Amino acid sequence: MSTTPQLPTTLDQEIIRCFEPEIQAEMTDPERLAKIQQEFEEGFEVMKPVGPAVCVFGSARTRPGHPEYEQARRVGAGIARQGYAVITGGGPGSMEAANRGAKDEEGLSVGLNIELPHEQGANPFLDIGKEFHYFFVRKLMFVRYSWSFVIFPGGFGTLDEMFEALTLIQTLKARPHPVVLAGADFWQDLIDWIARRLAGEGRISPSDMDLFTVCDEDDEIISSAIHGLPNLPYGLA
Repeated sequence: MSTTPQLPTTLDQEIIRCFEPEIQAEMTDPERLAKIQQEFEEGFEVMKPVGPAVCVFGSARTRPGHPEYEQARRVGAGIARQGYAVITGGGPGSMEAANRGAKDEEGLSVGLNIELPHEQGANPFLDIGKEFHYFFVRKLMFVRYSWSFVIFPGGFGTLDEMFEALTLIQTLKARPHPVVLAGADFWQDLIDWIARRLAGEGRISPSDMDLFTVCDEDDEIISSAIHGLPNLPYGLA
């Protein structure tokens, strides 16, 4: 039984599913490679002015007024007060809160948004904003330009970004960035499982448990995130 070919809904899907019979591919491989190169070049150009920065990840679904939103806003403000840029995924929720906090303190607020079928528009608190079509290009921008990571509670995307950062550090593909998990109550069950099933069963080294820090208080989150960052704040290098 034949089916009508489907158009891919995102450029990532266009690459991943281009050889599936029900997908109508829109590009050739040389065209894909040219578009990927263009997106890398645009990302590098947009991010050129960004100095030492802290990347804040978290749920796009956290609403203003929620304790997590308000803490992310305070943390973004605190990072900016120390002279560092704040980079987020550029969307709503905890990302918006961190960007908003940075703007509150007249710090540099950066958002690296992603084209998705159902989410997510860029938040209005950005000095530098870029929408990416490809997840893997956007992810490189996070790890290339961020000196540390603060991770608020979130869903699959937040966990993906957290584990990617930890994997790059563990495998020495990235230098030892501080990775700060904000909110022990949210993270503790996962940390216990990692300790029991991964470290406890030899799937990771015991020392890998030291690749991240868990913090609750604003000041502790901020100080852990900027630990080891260059002494010259953004704009003075």
